[in-house]
Amino acid sequence: MLAEKTDNRSSITSVAEKELGLLSRHIEVLKTVKEHGPIGIIRLSQMTGEPQHMIRYSLRTLEKDGIITPSPNGAVVTDKVHGTLGTLESTLEDFSTKVNDLKKKLK
Repeated sequence: MLAEKTDNRSSITSVAEKELGLLSRHIEVLKTVKEHGPIGIIRLSQMTGEPQHMIRYSLRTLEKDGIITPSPNGAVVTDKVHGTLGTLESTLEDFSTKVNDLKKKLK
């Protein structure tokens, strides 16, 4: 049997928090690569405070999307970074609107 939750968060809330945390980490890694690249996993881990295995996952995700690329000296951003950041900003604004709409539905 699963252990009972000790707080009032539902599984749907936990999933949303987990996904938001993942997005936040990917953005932080991307920002750090953009500002300090080329940069390796160990240094990224030190600068962000995230464990190396989580940095590796974020780098793989960002590389798969073509936003960063590996180099002999560490990760660097690609030309795709500026368009991606603009799209991401717009998407986050849309999320903000949707979150506000959802809050209104709860009242």
